[in-house]
Amino acid sequence: MAKVTFKTDLCKGCGLCVTVCPKKLIVLSKDKLNKKGHSPAEMTDEEKCIGCAFCATMCPDCVITVEK
Repeated sequence: MAKVTFKTDLCKGCGLCVTVCPKKLIVLSKDKLNKKGHSPAEMTDEEKCIGCAFCATMCPDCVITVEK
């Protein structure tokens, strides 16, 4: 199982990680804002993550870390 972590305070909520996730497990938070006032990305069900790291590769601000 892969472990995915987000540096939520640095996330600008661009949604690029949401679009590339093949399992559709990443969403932009609907009830949280970070220090910059953006809705950060978050994982819905980490147990279903396949660890492809497409999200981390796509993130322009390098706020996602995927560990296998």
